[in-house]
Amino acid sequence: MPERLAMTALIAALLALPGAAETISPEKADELRHLLYQDCGSCHGLTRKGGLGSPLTPEAMEGRDRDGLVEIILDGLPGTAMPPWRPLMSEAEAYWIADYLLKDTVQ
Repeated sequence: MPERLAMTALIAALLALPGAAETISPEKADELRHLLYQDCGSCHGLTRKGGLGSPLTPEAMEGRDRDGLVEIILDGLPGTAMPPWRPLMSEAEAYWIADYLLKDTVQ
């Protein structure tokens, strides 16, 4: 019985992690990648080097905080052209985008 309680606690803790409750399918990942290059690219540049919005290059992402990026993606930046995407995407999707942007910095 204690093992069952420990397993239940572990599962609850994992589900409480940001972005853990929803799995991103390969099809959804393709959609998010397209969104990143087309919709985000309209301001951040199709090559992510900046434009109306700041660059999203590996150099620009270096040292950025994953949770901070997700907050910007979901809630936007008041006083700038960065809109809130919360009405259009889930938290898990925003985490996927943040992870995608950050993965370039560790390769």
